[in-house]
Amino acid sequence: MNGPSQVAPSSLNVNGNDKQLSQEPHPSRDHQTLRAQSEPYQTLPAYTVGYVYSSEMLLHSSLHGHPEQPERISRIRKAIQDAKLLSKMKQIPIRPVYRGEALLVHTQEHWDKVLAIQAMTEQEIIDSESYYESLSLYVMNGTTRAARLSCGGAIEACLTVAQGRLQKTLAIVRPPGHHAEPDEHMGFCFFNNVAVAAKVVQLQSSIKRILILDWDVHHGNGTQRAFNDDPSVLYVSLHRYERGQFYPCGPFGGLESCGEGPGLGYSVNIPWPTKGMTDADYIHAFQQIVMPIALEFAPELVIISAGFDAAEGDDLGECHVTPTGYAHMTYMLSSLAGGKLVVALEGGYNLDSISNSALAVVRVLLGEAPPELPPMVASEAGTETVWQVALEQSKYWKSVNPKACEPRDDVDDITFSIPEILKGHRQHFLYAQYQMLQIPMIPAYEERYGSQAMCTGDLLENDTLIMFVHEFGNLRAELDGKAMCDVNLEHSYLIDFSKELIAWVKTESYALLDVNLFPRPFVTLPIPVNMRSKATVESPGRDLLVYLWDNYVQLSNARNIVLIGHGPGCQALMEFLQKRSASMIKYVNLVVQVVGTAKLPLLSKDSDELRFWYSKNSIVIVHPQHPALAPEGKILKRHGRIMKIDEVKPIKIMMTALPIIRNYVKQILAQPVS
Repeated sequence: MNGPSQVAPSSLNVNGNDKQLSQEPHPSRDHQTLRAQSEPYQTLPAYTVGYVYSSEMLLHSSLHGHPEQPERISRIRKAIQDAKLLSKMKQIPIRPVYRGEALLVHTQEHWDKVLAIQAMTEQEIIDSESYYESLSLYVMNGTTRAARLSCGGAIEACLTVAQGRLQKTLAIVRPPGHHAEPDEHMGFCFFNNVAVAAKVVQLQSSIKRILILDWDVHHGNGTQRAFNDDPSVLYVSLHRYERGQFYPCGPFGGLESCGEGPGLGYSVNIPWPTKGMTDADYIHAFQQIVMPIALEFAPELVIISAGFDAAEGDDLGECHVTPTGYAHMTYMLSSLAGGKLVVALEGGYNLDSISNSALAVVRVLLGEAPPELPPMVASEAGTETVWQVALEQSKYWKSVNPKACEPRDDVDDITFSIPEILKGHRQHFLYAQYQMLQIPMIPAYEERYGSQAMCTGDLLENDTLIMFVHEFGNLRAELDGKAMCDVNLEHSYLIDFSKELIAWVKTESYALLDVNLFPRPFVTLPIPVNMRSKATVESPGRDLLVYLWDNYVQLSNARNIVLIGHGPGCQALMEFLQKRSASMIKYVNLVVQVVGTAKLPLLSKDSDELRFWYSKNSIVIVHPQHPALAPEGKILKRHGRIMKIDEVKPIKIMMTALPIIRNYVKQILAQPVS
């Protein structure tokens, strides 16, 4: 078997003291000595965008022809120059990666293997050809120099931004890096350029939280491996996967590969199941997965592993992302981290596609708005993948909403979703049993919550009003065959925890406003102008409650008001309390939150008066094993008055709590509003 151990001459010094390393100021520097800081830059120079390039990286070239050819970077540079944009960018001096930098990601053995390549004889190169082909590599004497410059160029591009010298940079470098693992070179890659650069940035600048977005058509196995247990680096990859059959193969790039240990949730894989993905699929993934998670993570620096092999015309990627698509993705990412963005070249093997795509990205880096995209719809494979990723990532990120991206079949016009059927049933039941009526709403809310806000006929006249905020009951389904998930309809049913509560309200002759906050899918709810605020995160449930309060409850004759939240409705109810805190304190007698197993909702620290009022006029019902009641748990006034009940099954918590609620409401309504 041919390999580096056979072709590396025994006399070669592989400890880092080769000709290039001998010129380094600190050839033996290690992780600790890399912590030296550069002088801070107080102001940005006239240039705000820079680039890294060196013709020496062209020296890595296959004698037999290869997709990873030198012209990949020379064509990109020429395209930028021909567009007269190169003069608007500052060229950043390039240098080879230092040993100590490489060892932040790679092993000493790996460093030695790459350095050994430069001393191989022509015969040794020929003899080792099959070995390197098994790793999807080719080598020659210029490979080591090119690989070290490629990695060093990425480092300098990132440090220039991290240290405030430039706002954005482009690293036109090769060979690529994202397949290089800590102990192995593979997939056209020798050093993991972006991973090493991110580690160096964390050591040599104040930036610690970094997002690496990898849109190369292949999964960046090396990059994810480098940060798989590291929560300081969020790695997001969009790639062809095809059940682990597409390079680099295996389950590591699957949607369930989300990191490990402290890094669990900080690896996000969007694995396309087939070729042919388009702008529509990538933009859909960005809107539903990438940007929500990125905003929640709030990176201090964004690095794009910019492979252009998903581009239209690339025979290896066989996808159809256009230059405009890449421009839009870059534009979205440039809104993060105060605009601190680095684009580092990875793959891309059609010279026209890679140069046109890179040019479109450069235009965005220089401040141009991306061209307009035509009307488009994500493919069935794309929407299904994004939904599956959303289901997985919602375990780790609050901002990911699977409901918002659930795919619908082509028979859309003749289908009714299960939630829609259950809502219709509930509306009919409330009308037939209790003569409750549907609340009229403005179109924005009618579209999303129509038929889900119901009230008794005496809503405006009764002096006592119960406002009940919740989502669905529990749907119990028995399966005929678990393998096929066929539902046995005769033994499936809806458990509606609200039936007993509504019956009690009617018995006491109180008015009832019943609000189901489960939204209709695929509807984007615009916030009415009078409710918009740049400092406020969009919360459709909260805004619906504000609308109902302003237009119905406050106009009623009710002087005794009790708010009851259940399950997911508690969070929206808490946000609503804060939005209308002045009127809450004046009119509301009691707030009941049946939290059960969910996280305790928490008031903000902004209003001392609201916190004091809430701590006196609330009941928050939890089960006895709730984390807040553990020895290390901490209950604050902002949590309200906590009451535990001896019931751990979420489905029974409301039924168990109802007698407590009834007695408490009766007592509190006998007292004046506090």
